[in-house]
Amino acid sequence: MHLIVGEDGLARPSWAATDPLLRDYYDREWGMPVRDETGLFERLSLEAFQSGLSWATILRKRPAFRTAFAGFEPDAVAAFGDEDVARLLGDSGIVRNRRKIEATIGNARATVALREEGGLPALVWSFQPGETPAPQTLADVPTQSDESRALSRALKARGFAHVGPTTMHALMEAVGIVDTHLVGSHRRGSSGVWAADGRLACAGS
Repeated sequence: MHLIVGEDGLARPSWAATDPLLRDYYDREWGMPVRDETGLFERLSLEAFQSGLSWATILRKRPAFRTAFAGFEPDAVAAFGDEDVARLLGDSGIVRNRRKIEATIGNARATVALREEGGLPALVWSFQPGETPAPQTLADVPTQSDESRALSRALKARGFAHVGPTTMHALMEAVGIVDTHLVGSHRRGSSGVWAADGRLACAGS
């Protein structure tokens, strides 16, 4: 069974049905639109750190990530130097991966530079498709799309790293650019961006 009805009578996918942290994230945050620069930079960074790990691991470390990376303020992270890299590599509260840490700093600098083109939110949201999937089961949920591949290419061309098409599809799901909530979930069509039938509820900001 791909949807599990909780004690509160609400249907959720199996990944969000038992762990209280994941359930709260699913109910309150996942798939809701994020259109501010800091919020998108944080999500992009955390999705990159998640690669090869469980999302629950990243969520549990999220407060430590926010402390270590100055609240994911792009200007602050862009100013990080070698001493900060060494500090982060010694921080057991986060994922201590040099390539991902250095990529996050580089991505902050790319985010700052991107303001000349209208900014990170405008670029990321420009890849919103005209319709969204309507998955019946978890197996129906795509891991990539034409739009996520195009977004990956666009970000890489502007100096971003660890932004592959699968990671970018996960980002697009997390910030409401697509709605991959299973049909029948209590969150399906709840973002204000997409209707439950997969059509756009609004054309964007």
